[in-house]
Amino acid sequence: MIYADKKNHRPGRPSKERAGYSETREILLRAGMEVLTEKGFSSAGIDEILRRVGVPKGSFYHFFGSKESFGAELIGLYSAYFANKLDRFLLDITLPPLQRIRAFTDYARSGMAHHNYKRGCLAGNLGQEMGALPESFREQLKAVFQDWQSRFAACLEEAKEVGDISADADCQQLAATFWIGWEGAILRAKLEGSPYPLDLYADFFLSGLPR
Repeated sequence: MIYADKKNHRPGRPSKERAGYSETREILLRAGMEVLTEKGFSSAGIDEILRRVGVPKGSFYHFFGSKESFGAELIGLYSAYFANKLDRFLLDITLPPLQRIRAFTDYARSGMAHHNYKRGCLAGNLGQEMGALPESFREQLKAVFQDWQSRFAACLEEAKEVGDISADADCQQLAATFWIGWEGAILRAKLEGSPYPLDLYADFFLSGLPR
């Protein structure tokens, strides 16, 4: 750990050393996020990440200790980042609940197009290669998907309350169905370099909801 030099450090402001430490760490995490959304974990070499940002390998292991600990932190950061994105759409009370879901899928579609369909979902990428990953990632990834499903289920419950879907609908099951299919649609969109799989699945899911 780097401590501030109290002699030259003004209260309330980070020292230059600490600021540099934080900045380098953030740069590594940002680069790791980019590479893992493009390639996944197994094929993402530490050297490739370091080359992107010009950070020496010794610094990487100073910050994270191992590739596994780096990956675990990236999963946590991505989970929180994406949960905030979901809330932005699913908690938008200016729209009816099902329109919120459509707004989210449209946003995800535009995001993939912006990156030329090279980047997908970090959690989905890792889930597809679980057999080659540290076992410690399994429960972490399951918790991520469960969190996203719960947020979706809450939005579907609102749709049930306003009569947009059947009062008998199992919202937890529907939310799980959405994420299982949506992750597959993201994979196909990357494979094909096209929004068609995303559009097809979003239309299929929304039109198939019990009324």
